[in-house]
Amino acid sequence: MQTVRRRTSPGFDQGFRWASYGSALVVLAVLAGILGAMLYGGWPAFQEFGFSFITSSVWNVGEDQYGAWVAISGTLTSALIALVIGVPISIGIAIFLTQLCPPWLKRPVSTTIELLAAVPSIIYGMWGLFVFAPFFARFVQIPVSELVEGIPILGTIFYARVPSGVGMMTAGIILAIMIIPFIASIARDILDQIPTVLRESAYGIGCTTWEVVRYVLLPQAGVSIIGAIMLGLGRALGETMAVTFVIGNANRLSLSLFDPSSTIASRIANEFNEAAGMQMHALLALGCILFLVTFIVLMFARFLISRVQTH
Repeated sequence: MQTVRRRTSPGFDQGFRWASYGSALVVLAVLAGILGAMLYGGWPAFQEFGFSFITSSVWNVGEDQYGAWVAISGTLTSALIALVIGVPISIGIAIFLTQLCPPWLKRPVSTTIELLAAVPSIIYGMWGLFVFAPFFARFVQIPVSELVEGIPILGTIFYARVPSGVGMMTAGIILAIMIIPFIASIARDILDQIPTVLRESAYGIGCTTWEVVRYVLLPQAGVSIIGAIMLGLGRALGETMAVTFVIGNANRLSLSLFDPSSTIASRIANEFNEAAGMQMHALLALGCILFLVTFIVLMFARFLISRVQTH
């Protein structure tokens, strides 16, 4: 028996169209509202200090002198460390789960990764402060500092004046642990969606597993993997509580990755409750800068995706 499809009324179709437009406009309105509030609150700091607010490393609450450079450099450095450590591990996990993992092990490993993504950031911060930082100080900071002391360049980058375990490198490692589940889960799902016939064809002409991954899977999933990496980078740039626990929260410029520092998010979290006057405006200005940094990262990601698609 043939069923007859009922024709949707024009009014319902028009209502659906306007509801879709309204949903998109809500997102834009919320974004504009957030940006407007941050600019309104931070504008007095930009007016007072000008461009030196970005380039200065002074943050003196008593004298109402504020500069954002230490927090900006700390944010970018910790996120870069997280990417350098986390991205290869994440892609390796995704490749293992989709190409090499025995069937009996695939579900436990996948479940573990998803559970790691659900752990609250404050738990990562507490674990990093009370468990990882003492371990890192004893087995990494102290031996490495003794090894590289006095060596040009290496002695500057990897020497800890006070090997307490907290610092830029510790924050970067904790961030890497936090972003690995997101990138690995997305990359795994992407690799799973690649047609099986492509892999079987490559194996059929004699390709090894490495060649299949390098020349078949990664080129097919390149755009989506870049998107997953940018998602992890966004998490690393904006992370607050975990970084606040382990970075040391020191307003000090240092070339050593083992020294304490601060990020934009950690500084706002530490000072916002007691801030008033120009300090409050400076913190809101920091929020504007973090918003701008995230926007630049997003634009860079779009550029990379467009380059991959054209090739």
